[in-house]
Amino acid sequence: MTRQAYNDYRGWQLPDNEDGADDGYLVEYVDGGKANDPRHAGYISWSPKDVFERSYRASHDMTFGQALEALKVGQRVARKGWNGKGMWLSLSGPLGGRKIGNESFWSENNARYAAEQPDCAATVLPCITMKTATGEILMGWLASQTDMLAEDWETLP
Repeated sequence: MTRQAYNDYRGWQLPDNEDGADDGYLVEYVDGGKANDPRHAGYISWSPKDVFERSYRASHDMTFGQALEALKVGQRVARKGWNGKGMWLSLSGPLGGRKIGNESFWSENNARYAAEQPDCAATVLPCITMKTATGEILMGWLASQTDMLAEDWETLP
């Protein structure tokens, strides 16, 4: 979308000092910004093409750090190299942890510890879990050096 097309879309006059032929993108932020146009659910703006392409990445070519950020907001992630194996990662719970009553622990040692607390509960901190190629859920997945340096992470629906 050109700068002129965006201004026309918004019903605005293009300022004299701007080039209407500049290529760019209409960007919509639906993750917290208040809508500023009734045709959109989120906040919209226009970004020049070169600025946008330097600043944003497709969610199928992420670094490990970006994959961690996606996990923190509840998304599942996987490496492209895991394709066909059905493997993915997920975060097991909220970042601050969750209070669990002693009767809900499947580990006898953890249940006993929780039962000894004044409220008969213990806070369980999150961990990264993996759905394995053989269908199990692995608690406490650890990244390899290759995983941490890879830029082929992607989010899954």
